[in-house]
Amino acid sequence: MALLSMALGRINPSPTVAITAKALELKAAGRDTISLSAGEPDFDTPENIRDAGKAAIDRGATRYTSPAGIPELRRAIVEKFSHENGLDYTPDQVVVSTGGKQVLFNALLATIDPGDEVVIPAPYWVSYPDIVRLAGGTPVIVPGTMENGFKITPGALAGAITPRTKWLILNSPSNPSGAGYSPDEMKALTDVLVAHENVWVLADDIYEHIAYPPFVFCTPAQVEPRLMSRTLTMNGVSKAYAMTGWRIGYGAGPEELIRGMIKLQGQSTTNPCSISQWAALEALTGPQDYITEALGAFQRRRDLVVEALNGIPGIECPTPEGAFYVYPSIAGLIGRHTPDGALIETDENFASHLLDAEGVAVVFGAAFGSGPNFRISYAASDETLREACARIERFALSLQ
Repeated sequence: MALLSMALGRINPSPTVAITAKALELKAAGRDTISLSAGEPDFDTPENIRDAGKAAIDRGATRYTSPAGIPELRRAIVEKFSHENGLDYTPDQVVVSTGGKQVLFNALLATIDPGDEVVIPAPYWVSYPDIVRLAGGTPVIVPGTMENGFKITPGALAGAITPRTKWLILNSPSNPSGAGYSPDEMKALTDVLVAHENVWVLADDIYEHIAYPPFVFCTPAQVEPRLMSRTLTMNGVSKAYAMTGWRIGYGAGPEELIRGMIKLQGQSTTNPCSISQWAALEALTGPQDYITEALGAFQRRRDLVVEALNGIPGIECPTPEGAFYVYPSIAGLIGRHTPDGALIETDENFASHLLDAEGVAVVFGAAFGSGPNFRISYAASDETLREACARIERFALSLQ
């Protein structure tokens, strides 16, 4: 009898985690390595948020909480959605989880039955298809071409929807491409969804506050209020407030869905970390200066990396609307050989040989369902990014 379940066989290890781990191993072994594979801000969590976590420890707020989260944080999330997004929820329509990933995990496991389909635009965050498969569903991938800014069209969305479609997962701004849907582009998609009452919308807004002017962030239920009754709007504090390790995400939606997610969470992790919840409360309700400062730094770094990569023959790098990633194409380098004769046949080959030759860790495009591309996280210092781009150029010019 097999030990591991068939469900486990439907998923793969996270490529981003694996590549980051390999880069750390090389660095520990003494290799001069630059890792641009991890998707997290390189800044420290703001001091006021750290102080709130310390204060929670000092006053003994270290015990179990409600699986749904502390009431104070849920009320703050309601206020955040109302003030920033024009979405009206009640605390009973909010759940706090151990990171945004658990919000997604709980929502899909609570709603998907075998045979249900989930529409996922590509390039996509690596975990979306695997969570769908683990839940017993079928990912339906809809390509967003580089010519269209890595965004899907209304026609492509309509063509992917069938009677078995349960969800559309929409991440804007996107990991890995940084592509963001404008209000007009979002409205064109929501017009399609209004006509398909069987389709729910999972809006992954985790990069909401990392959006570069003139791009204006919007979320589906904000653009089309008729979708509120079948939309889960998901967000968190990890990217906006440099709190990746604190592990707090949250979602808001119809009460029936939220109750199901809380039920599932109550039988898995129970509550998110009590200390982190109090820190997240400070993040949402305290001073917001950090967001403006971080955004300015990220935009400067984005422009630095886009300019450098577009100066390399064989690489084409669009300018993203948000997040802290670029997703350049290496179509012009496919079919070339390394100095020792190895063929660059795929973006995975490119990333592997780049790491071996120059010690730069990036994530290959196939991991995100779209290539030949690779993802760089520019959540690193200007000096580090300049050095990494110089190494990428040196590697690209060495290909024959």
